[in-house]
Amino acid sequence: MNTQQHKAGSGDLRWFKSSYSGSDGGDCVEVAARPHTVHVRDSKSPHGPLLAVPTSQWARFVTYAAGRTTH
Repeated sequence: MNTQQHKAGSGDLRWFKSSYSGSDGGDCVEVAARPHTVHVRDSKSPHGPLLAVPTSQWARFVTYAAGRTTH
C-alpha cells in the first residue's frame, strides 16, 4: 500500500466526519478528499498526524468495509 503520513495543518483540506459519528465528541475518523488522495485523521487530534491514501486504494478499502458491515 502506498501511504504517507503527514502532519495536519493543510488549511486547504475540507474534513468530513462519518454520519455514524455521535455529537458527543467520541472516537471518530475524519476524511478529506483530493483528486488523487484521501487524507485521514483522528478527529480528537486535528493538528496531529494524518494519513494520505491514494484514491484507488481508498475505494478498495471502502468496498471491503461495506461488505463487512452487519445491520
